[in-house]
Amino acid sequence: MRAVHACAVVMAAGALLQLAAAPAPPASAAPSKKPQPRLGECGAGELCLWEAARFEGERRTYELSDVDIESCVPLPKGTEAASFANRTGRPVTVYQSAECAETAEFSTHPSGSWTPEGAYRVRAFKVWEN
Repeated sequence: MRAVHACAVVMAAGALLQLAAAPAPPASAAPSKKPQPRLGECGAGELCLWEAARFEGERRTYELSDVDIESCVPLPKGTEAASFANRTGRPVTVYQSAECAETAEFSTHPSGSWTPEGAYRVRAFKVWEN
């Protein structure tokens, strides 16, 4: 009986050693994060407009020193913007109309907002005091 008991103890000890030496199962991987869309380059104090969606294509930048506050600023004739970033520190309204007409589409974006694809082509904007 002692031989059987000793054999069982040796086998149990061997099994424990094998478990201790076995590599640990991989930790459950964190959920894979989809890469965030890359924001275009736009400096502090600027309003940046890109001709294509996702901050691609030609970029136009405007600073507060370049525009009259609360005045309509049309984009150069024949140009439009599909994506934009407002880093002016003030709200900006973008307009589908080159004259800032409120009969066409328009929307106001707070400072710090990035719009990778607008709902319409932007042809003008206004920077607001507050």
